Amino acid sequence: MERRNIEEKIFKGLMVISTTVILSSLVLILLTVLAKGLPYLSLAMVTQVPQGGYYLGKGGGILNAIVGSLYLAGGATILAILFSLPVALYLNVYSKSNSKFVSACRFTFDVLCGVPSIVYGAFGFTIMIFFGMRASLLGGIIAIALLILPMMIRSMDEVIRLVPKELLDASYALGANRWETALKVVVRQSLPGILTSILIAFGRGIGDAAAVIFTAGFTDAIPNSLLRPVATLPLAIFFQLGVPIPEVQGRAYASALILTILILIISLAARLLSRKLTRHVVK
Repeated sequence: MERRNIEEKIFKGLMVISTTVILSSLVLILLTVLAKGLPYLSLAMVTQVPQGGYYLGKGGGILNAIVGSLYLAGGATILAILFSLPVALYLNVYSKSNSKFVSACRFTFDVLCGVPSIVYGAFGFTIMIFFGMRASLLGGIIAIALLILPMMIRSMDEVIRLVPKELLDASYALGANRWETALKVVVRQSLPGILTSILIAFGRGIGDAAAVIFTAGFTDAIPNSLLRPVATLPLAIFFQLGVPIPEVQGRAYASALILTILILIISLAARLLSRKLTRHVVK
């Protein structure tokens, strides 16, 4: 008994230490970005596009990068939903849960979730070269969609697996087919988790730089076509930090602060939507 108490205290101490390290790192990152970026944050940064020489310390803002990031993440998320939701429904409604095919699919998606984003960017760049495309908003959307697709499929899959099997059996007993059961029962019951996974994937897409460095290009203008280059906040931060001018580096931290606020808003929206829709879910 004494040995078990000692082991419990040791592992409890390790958990406390790990939690403290993680929370301290998060607070340190937020405080660093806030302290270095807030003095350089201005209305012009979020309402103006870069003017001539912005990345050398002159006037303008990063509106092009903010809008470009929303375009990229929004388009990629919509594209990923069109594929991920049908796949997740197929794995849980149309396939046998204990089949080897389903297990192989889940293992494959788990592996793809761990692939570095730069690999997806290189793969998207290869596809662009094959079709003769240039760096553009469309290329960036494809690369980001490939990046978030496995993560979205697995998160939706796990959420749908939590739907009680009794609800599906009751739906079949009332005469509904699999398609009607999938849309009217499974999707409705797992809607809070599905929306949460979509918003999390959107946040991942809006903050990724490696996947679009080859595919989206960069421009000081807001794109008016899918075939035009597009700027993103992560790349804007990277370019500004690489300039040996203190004011420009301060703007980089301000850009990082804007990106952090956007991701925070997305996370809060996911939590609020999940709480609101969970009230209508049968447990």
